[in-house]
Amino acid sequence: MDELHRISVEEFKNSKKTPIVVVLDNVRSMSNIGSIFRTCDAFRVEKLCLCGITATPPNREINKTALGATESVDWQYYKTTLECVEELKGKGYKIFSIEQAQNSTMLQNSPKENSPFAIILGNEVEGVEQNIVNISDETIEIPQFGTKHSFNVAVTCGIVLWDFVKKTLIQ
Repeated sequence: MDELHRISVEEFKNSKKTPIVVVLDNVRSMSNIGSIFRTCDAFRVEKLCLCGITATPPNREINKTALGATESVDWQYYKTTLECVEELKGKGYKIFSIEQAQNSTMLQNSPKENSPFAIILGNEVEGVEQNIVNISDETIEIPQFGTKHSFNVAVTCGIVLWDFVKKTLIQ
């Protein structure tokens, strides 16, 4: 760990966070949830919100891919994604649903954000709930060029977080 210049969980908890909240809207795969915890740790996000049917720690299946990130990343469970999004909006967060939708903005054209914001990632089959897309400030889509019509939700999380962090924090 020393050679990699990694910080401890305690140092992580006390460090300044990236002003991003990641919201999981009914994500069903515990492997995906664990991977997203790990990605949130890597980008030092402010918080991970687990909504609806999304499983929560402690959970052996989540831990397999999280590799300890459930201890470092702050998380909160919400019965519904709507409850979570309304709370975040009330606190001044801009809400970005990551979804293929009419009038979506391609990721490379998404705005540079300096204010706190949240990205909403949806269910592996159904995507982000339509009512959440409707109340989002913007819908962001990742361009794709192959035969498949979507990315895995954990992969999507990594792509979007990297793009937003690159635009907002790396000068």
